[in-house]
Amino acid sequence: MTEFTLDRRDILPRLLPDPDKYLIVTGLAGAAKDTADYTKEAANAITLGGAMGAAVSMGLGVALSAPHEEVMVITGDGELMMSVGSLATVASMMPGNLSIVCVDNGCHGETGGQPGHTSRRTNLALMAEGAGIPSTLTVETTDQLDAAAKFLVEAPAPRFLWVRVMPGPSSDYKRNWNLVEGRLKFRNAYLARKKQS
Repeated sequence: MTEFTLDRRDILPRLLPDPDKYLIVTGLAGAAKDTADYTKEAANAITLGGAMGAAVSMGLGVALSAPHEEVMVITGDGELMMSVGSLATVASMMPGNLSIVCVDNGCHGETGGQPGHTSRRTNLALMAEGAGIPSTLTVETTDQLDAAAKFLVEAPAPRFLWVRVMPGPSSDYKRNWNLVEGRLKFRNAYLARKKQS
């Protein structure tokens, strides 16, 4: 089994140097904590809780309804595996403004660190490619992050970036767990951007 050296807490600043340019939808757990910490829970980012498997579908809906905005989904391997068919729906709809970043630690960090499918044989980039997503890239080392950031800006969308990180803790940022407040904040940011475009 390959040993990965990327620390998940270091990647978002490298991949998204300007997070304000996106509408961001995250999956659960580590993806939500890391994004909340990096953006300081900015209005343009919604971090999900209690909605496992929904990030890609929600991000697709945002991308289709706001075609002039760049939309970024940040999710984890376990969350994505729960709704992997959503990749085929993304490919069928072909939004030109959607990027999906899967931060994969190869385990289920929230429930005790049990090995996940990607720690064995499952290749999420191949699954995305097989679903029909035109641009896929895998990142496993720090020296690949600059190329990955460029990929998220320049590759034809929709894009899928598989970031393989070492097991380890996500940010210890304490999220706002008032999910209604978070949803309304994101909704208002979304509507304000749509009005301007």
